[in-house]
Amino acid sequence: MTTEYHDDVEEDSRSFWTKDPPRVPRSGASMLRRCLFPVLTAAAILVLTIVLGASYSSLSSRLWSVEKNISNVSQSLQSIQQLAKDGAKDVERLKFAVENNKEEISSASEALKQLSALDTISRTVASLKCSMERIINNGSTKDGCCPVGWQSSHSSCYFFSRSLLTWHDARDWCNGHESHLAILQSDPEWDFVHQRMSGLFHWIGLSDERTGKWEWVNHTPYVMNRRHWRPGQPDSWTHHGLGPGDEDCAHVHNDGRLNDLHCSSKLNFICQRHST
Repeated sequence: MTTEYHDDVEEDSRSFWTKDPPRVPRSGASMLRRCLFPVLTAAAILVLTIVLGASYSSLSSRLWSVEKNISNVSQSLQSIQQLAKDGAKDVERLKFAVENNKEEISSASEALKQLSALDTISRTVASLKCSMERIINNGSTKDGCCPVGWQSSHSSCYFFSRSLLTWHDARDWCNGHESHLAILQSDPEWDFVHQRMSGLFHWIGLSDERTGKWEWVNHTPYVMNRRHWRPGQPDSWTHHGLGPGDEDCAHVHNDGRLNDLHCSSKLNFICQRHST
């Protein structure tokens, strides 16, 4: 009996060439990297998203601010244009008014000339009056000679105004009429003025505005006499609501005594001049 022997060369060869590759064991570091990569990627994306969102929010805020500023500038330009238009209309109206009132302006100028002439005439009449008094009284006048509308007392003439002026305007008015705001230095002068004030407040020539010390309008020092002042005066009150400065000017109260007041207040006033 013959035993046949088969050499399975093909099977052995096939099994030789198709062997599975050996498995390489995975290390812990490699596994950790593979796990961390998605996490880090997601974190990076999140951070980038937050940064981009913040940048967008800041940019949006800036753009809104720019738009608002542009809108404000546009409104300002519109307001300026409107003001310019209104100004042009006002100029046209003024031109029209000037053209239509040339005659009135001319009449006013003529009236001022007539007033100046009347003032000259008034002074001439006063001079003639004094001359007539001297002739009547053999070369002298009893109480001196005062202009028309002025009142005589001893050697002075006094003018009691009927108009209201500030202290400075009253000073200038008196200076323009060859006189000065009243300087009262004797009891007879105080009594004369008080009797003729008609219960009204009147500026006189006393102020501490120039040096901080009370002085008369001709810059001679004032000797303080409390008897001539109202109780508690002068107080240089500052809460008068009339602008900067204390109460630097004096007026005669209706009781005949002095009070300090802000110089911009408008009162009657008393002018004084020497009689001729």
